[in-house]
Amino acid sequence: MCSALPSAELERVGQEMHDLARDLWPICRSITGNGVRQTLAAIQRHLPELMIHEVPSGTRCFDWTVPPEWNIRDAYIRDPEGRKVVDFKQHNLHVVGYSVSVDATISLDELQKHLYSLPEQPDAIPYITSYYAERWGFCLTDRQRRALSPGAYHVFIDSTLAPGHLSYGEFVLPGDEPCEVFFSTYVCHPSMANNELSGPVVCTFLAKRLAARSRRRTYRFVFIPETIGSIVYLSRNLKHLSEHMVAGFNVSCVGDERCYSCLPSRQGITLADRVARHVLRHTDPTHRVFSFLDRGSDERQYCAPGVDLPVASIMRSKYGTYPEYHTSLDDLSLITPRGLAGSLAALERCITCLEANRTYRTTVLCEPQLGRRGLYPTLSTGRKNELVRTMMDLIAFSDGTQDLLGVADTIEVPMWELIEITQRLVQDDLLETHA
Repeated sequence: MCSALPSAELERVGQEMHDLARDLWPICRSITGNGVRQTLAAIQRHLPELMIHEVPSGTRCFDWTVPPEWNIRDAYIRDPEGRKVVDFKQHNLHVVGYSVSVDATISLDELQKHLYSLPEQPDAIPYITSYYAERWGFCLTDRQRRALSPGAYHVFIDSTLAPGHLSYGEFVLPGDEPCEVFFSTYVCHPSMANNELSGPVVCTFLAKRLAARSRRRTYRFVFIPETIGSIVYLSRNLKHLSEHMVAGFNVSCVGDERCYSCLPSRQGITLADRVARHVLRHTDPTHRVFSFLDRGSDERQYCAPGVDLPVASIMRSKYGTYPEYHTSLDDLSLITPRGLAGSLAALERCITCLEANRTYRTTVLCEPQLGRRGLYPTLSTGRKNELVRTMMDLIAFSDGTQDLLGVADTIEVPMWELIEITQRLVQDDLLETHA
């Protein structure tokens, strides 16, 4: 796996990911329902071996139960003059997620009890859901809400809430070794670009590119509804993951061009934490590292006590920290081909580190004689001197007590720049694999 995409390929793959996001944009997703299935079917066209699983409503999963399946066909509000002032077909955020059916004429005062808006963002439609309590409601901009005049309003929601299934996708790429690297992303939000679509599209293309390469590790990608999906998945696969996972990443909000972010696991010292910090440190000096106290996505489940999987979250603008989050302002203009491609390259660097990470130790006492092995430049230049210094630092810290990632952190060199040097030193019998 290459450590960085060439600029031409970066542009091409970034545009392809943005095109997929555009295709997925109109679909009304929730934690269950046909929108999730449509999204998984679109991903399956890129990953034909994606397995789609259906878990029946009412299935007990640890402390939770799979809820009834929700599907919606239409919804609107007509004002006293009969005009549609709110229309689900214009934007699927206009309906509170999991709203039950309604067909009634009510006063403005009564309607207000079912309306949601953001006075501090008057032109944004908020994203509101009600999964585990039956209600109905509409979301609209605060500017729209303030323009409503007294009178009788016709409210209509054509939806079903009935026994069905929760759907999720799973894609596994076997490697030479059974130990696994895990990627999780969610497919349960309606039309929002960075918070919803960026994670699935980046993971889709990451899996697609990885499938075309030889692999030391086994790679597992899951496309799930947030929270209940990860709980369902863990209830079915925790034993296997506990025995095989060496590192995992929750991938969300990876489409904008703002700084990168990392949210470590609860323990903060897993291989995934170390890799995420290392890659972001050498990819974006302005990156932000959050605390597990700032958690809010599926890392809550993967790192829960008793689960304790080595999962860190990699993001651009962290969920909940950017002004467009959970509103209609999180649209396709917020994510860019360049932002998506940059996140793909960062995750590929994580894979590069995980594929190459081993523990080495030197085979000679004192410093080796590089000249007779053709490893010492006969002409002194700044770049060659830097390479020799890096080589000697690598040798100096390869004592079998820390892995290559640890050495890279110690000598403050990106791990992907050490791989070729390490291979040459092994070839010349100056380093040997210790673990």
